[in-house]
Amino acid sequence: MNTSSASSPLPLSVIVVSADSGQGLRDCVRQVLACTTPLELLLIDNASADGVPQALARAHEHEPRFHLLQNHANLGFGPAVNRAAAQATGRILLVLNPDCLLDQASLDRLLAVFASERQVGLLGAVVCDAQGVPDPASYRRDPLLRRALASLSGGRGERVEVGGAMPDHLVEAEAVSGALMLLPRHLFERLGGFDEGYFLHCEDLDLCRRVRDAGWRVLLAGDVRVLHGKGGSSRHRPVFVSRHKHRGMWRWFRKFDPEARRPLVAATVWLGIWMHFLVQIPGQLLRRARNAAR
Repeated sequence: MNTSSASSPLPLSVIVVSADSGQGLRDCVRQVLACTTPLELLLIDNASADGVPQALARAHEHEPRFHLLQNHANLGFGPAVNRAAAQATGRILLVLNPDCLLDQASLDRLLAVFASERQVGLLGAVVCDAQGVPDPASYRRDPLLRRALASLSGGRGERVEVGGAMPDHLVEAEAVSGALMLLPRHLFERLGGFDEGYFLHCEDLDLCRRVRDAGWRVLLAGDVRVLHGKGGSSRHRPVFVSRHKHRGMWRWFRKFDPEARRPLVAATVWLGIWMHFLVQIPGQLLRRARNAAR
């Protein structure tokens, strides 16, 4: 698919969506702009109130690679990416969370994989916390109901593990984390971008599934580890984020799981999803109160 060699950097558009992302966003932008790879950085802001995107725009007003796009409301993650992608000029899109820190070596490796492998539709990396522990969401399978039930009975469940650990080499995947996704712009446009029926969460699973259904490969570069701060926005509004996460789970189930065609099963899944949401609320509110008190 790609004719450029790894020694010739590919034209790249980095898309970062912010929504009251705080200090992590500053670090993310600084790291991207420190890369020497020819790129543009499109920061699209979902009506943040913290002033950070505007401060970054002032700090980088003479940086031609930096572009701030502002939404007048919080449109959600996927819709914001779609709007930024419509203005991107690169042949490759890198969708990056505002709390991810990408360095030059990791970017070089990702572009080299993209250039050398055939039919790459979407490429991810292993995102890790501050202690270097990989997020299992970096390497997943479709969250089918039968797999969830198998997980409860001791099966592998949704997530894929190789030898009980995260892979440290390039592997095929059913889904990777939406915190970092590299994909060809022409394919993103052909698929219609992210499904805007999701507001936040599960749109990455949806896109991975549609990439595979279109005959392209989803890959995980297991040897690329990227620090992921894990949701600055979600700490401020845990119930809001959780509601949209559960809503996304229900949408994915209806779109892709064959069990959704069975009305009784679908009703049971709907009830289970929203009961799970309600049960989590007290703990989320308690954690938010503790964070506010610090």
